[in-house]
Amino acid sequence: MKLQQFRGSGVALVTPFRNGQIDFPALAQVIEHVLEGGVDFLVSLGTTGEAVTLSAKEMREVLDFTIKINAGRKPIVAGCFGGNDTRSLVELIRQFDFDGIDVIMSASPSYNKPTQEGIYQHFMKIAEAAPLPVIMYNVPGRTASNMEASTILRLAHAGGNRFLAVKEASADMVQGQEILKDRPDGFLVLSGDDPTALPLIGCGADGGISVIANALPGVFSEMVHQSLQNNWPEARDLAFRMHHLHPPLYAEGNPAGVKGALELLGICSREVRLPLTPLSDSGMQKLQVELEKTGLLHKAS
Repeated sequence: MKLQQFRGSGVALVTPFRNGQIDFPALAQVIEHVLEGGVDFLVSLGTTGEAVTLSAKEMREVLDFTIKINAGRKPIVAGCFGGNDTRSLVELIRQFDFDGIDVIMSASPSYNKPTQEGIYQHFMKIAEAAPLPVIMYNVPGRTASNMEASTILRLAHAGGNRFLAVKEASADMVQGQEILKDRPDGFLVLSGDDPTALPLIGCGADGGISVIANALPGVFSEMVHQSLQNNWPEARDLAFRMHHLHPPLYAEGNPAGVKGALELLGICSREVRLPLTPLSDSGMQKLQVELEKTGLLHKAS
C-alpha cells in the first residue's frame, strides 16, 4: 500500500436515491463528477453514504457498482465497517469479499459510549481480523464518545502497518496537533471536518476526506493540493471561496445539505432515507444564494 495514494483529497460519496430506491445512474454521475474534479481516492458507504439505512444487499450493490464505475482509476476505501458490537463486526470482516477495495474505514463505536480502553481493544480486534489496512474514524459528534489523542496514538504505534490513518473529525485543533506531534512514521492524519481541513493541514495533516467534495471536488481538491505544496495564499483563497457554503450545507444535517447542492448542480436528487429528511425548500434557497455568490452554481469545479 502506497501512503502517497491517500495523501490528498478523498470524498465521502453520497448514495443517491430516487423514489426510495438506489439511483445507480445518478451514482455513476457523482463518481464521474468527483473523479473529473481531481479527488485522489473514493470513500464508499460512509456516514455521508447513508450506509446505516442500507440493507446488506444494497451495500454490496453500491460497493460493487462503485468499483465497476471507478475501473481502477483511484483507490477505494470501504467505509461500512463501523458498529457497536465488536464480535459481529469482526465476523462481518472475516466473511467479506474485499476484491476491488484498497482500505477499510471504521468509525469508533456509537451509543455504547465505551471507555478509551474499550475503544482501543475494539480497534485492535478489527485490525487483527482485517486483511487490509484500516482507517480509524473519530467523529464524536455522531458517536457520543471521543477517541482521545492518546488512544489514537496508542493504536497507531501498536498496530504496526495495520492502521493506515485516522480520519479526525473532532474539529478540535489541539487534539489534532497532539496526534500530529507524536504519530509514528507512515501514519496519516486526514481531516474529516471540511471547515477545519485547511488549518489541520497547516499543522501537518496529510489531506482530508470531504463531504463538500461531492459537489465541489475541484475546489476542495485544489485547496488540499495547494496546501500540501505550501502554497498557502492559493489554498486560503480556495478555502475562503467555500467558507460561506458550510453553514447551509450542515444546517439540516449531512448528507441532506450536500445532496441539496448536488440537486442544484443537476447531478442527483436531494432525496434521503428516513429518519433523515431532504433539505427544506428554505434550506435550498439559502444554499442556492451562497452557490450563486461564489459563481460555483453552474461550474462545480
